[in-house]
Amino acid sequence: MENLISVVIVTYNQEDTIRRSIDSVLMQECHVPFEIVIGEDCSTDGTRAICEAYAQKYPDIIRLFCNEHNKGINDNYFDCLLQCRGRYIADCAGDDFWTDPKKLEKEVCVMEAHPEVTMVITNWQFYDETTHQTTPSRQIHHAPITPGRQLLKAIITQQHMSVFHLCTSLYRTDVFRKAYHDDTHLFRNKDYCSEDMQVAFSMALHGDIAYLPDVTLNYSIGGKGVSNIHDEEKLFRFAQKSTLLTRDLAAKHQIDIRDFLSHRLFELGMHAFRTHQHTLYEETLACAKEWNVPRNLKNTLLLTVMGHKTLWKTGLWVRQAVVSLKR
Repeated sequence: MENLISVVIVTYNQEDTIRRSIDSVLMQECHVPFEIVIGEDCSTDGTRAICEAYAQKYPDIIRLFCNEHNKGINDNYFDCLLQCRGRYIADCAGDDFWTDPKKLEKEVCVMEAHPEVTMVITNWQFYDETTHQTTPSRQIHHAPITPGRQLLKAIITQQHMSVFHLCTSLYRTDVFRKAYHDDTHLFRNKDYCSEDMQVAFSMALHGDIAYLPDVTLNYSIGGKGVSNIHDEEKLFRFAQKSTLLTRDLAAKHQIDIRDFLSHRLFELGMHAFRTHQHTLYEETLACAKEWNVPRNLKNTLLLTVMGHKTLWKTGLWVRQAVVSLKR
């Protein structure tokens, strides 16, 4: 591996934002050289043409991989990681963008000074694509350096705060590659519906996590990402699949997540409740049994309401009335 930073950008149908993302990396001022590895996932809009123009303009910096068919975000992302030539890897999504020209410089200086640190993360803020306004994220309270194993449960449950945002991070390539080759299924299982949790968990498992309070990222909201969708059934599926990954990691590393599973069951139940689909209610019951979740008052009340047609309809009417009043 070269003394180089590899910045990964995966993109699909992001013609309105991909220039902004690439430019935010090109503006970086760092004493360590960097390359940009772009994975263009067979977009149907003008994204590929934009990426090709950048690759032609910056041939010594940008390495563009244009997929012949749509791989999906997980395979596209990990294929790009395996192409990285640098000692360190950073990540910038095709609809997000960095705001600090010294981001990489600050992070790599931490890495060089602390060989026990496997990943550096920073603070970040929301960026509304409609209003162009920024909103602070929930404040992350971390020590400058934390033993990674102290963060394992927080990383896989994300209950109380956002422990990390991968697009703010810089992490060690050799640690990723070893984790990937030791357990490739962890990274390639499409049922997990995640790519960032596996990376962060692997870094925390094998070293310390450093934190810088500087805001370095604008995280896009109001666009087309999974985190911005409003389809309750899709949100149900996403929560269901991400819980599978959490449970598998918890079981393998003997992490107690009973409190998380109780919270996640209520989340699933509420998505099912709002869809008014009996099949999703039945799936929620199946999850409760499979996860062996003790019934608390909230879950018992919610599942009881959904178990009776009249109560369910009444509950939806009451919820709609409350939402209308708030508006």
